[in-house]
Formats: sequence, structure tokens, C-alpha cells
Amino acid sequence: MNHYEKGRHLPDLEAMKRMAKELNVPLAYFFCEGDDEAELVAMFGRITHEQKAEVLKLLKDQISSND
Repeated sequence: MNHYEKGRHLPDLEAMKRMAKELNVPLAYFFCEGDDEAELVAMFGRITHEQKAEVLKLLKDQISSND
């Protein structure tokens, strides 16, 4: 793990999937560039399919009203 943290080695996809499962986060969590984005991805991964649809609709409505 220390080698991953220091950038000496990169985990392969299967190792990343195992880490995501152990940490209870989606695989995409590891590719987020900021804390807010990572938090959103982690939370989104924990809600139901119906809740995801509601969140996406709300975000789309918000974005389209800002244009």
C-alpha cells in the first residue's frame, strides 16, 4: 500500500476493485480529482437506483436552469 501511496507502483484494475470493495466505495472514487467529487461519488454509490434517478434529474434540472 505504501508503494501505491508514494506513486512508486500503480495497482492493477483487479487490485483497485478489491480496495474499492473493502472501502465500500465505487471504483470511480479512486479517479476523482477533488474531495467534493470523491464524496459525491461515494455517496452516489450507496443510494438506491431510484434515488440515483432522482438525484440525476435534480442535477439536470439545476444545470439546465443555469444555462
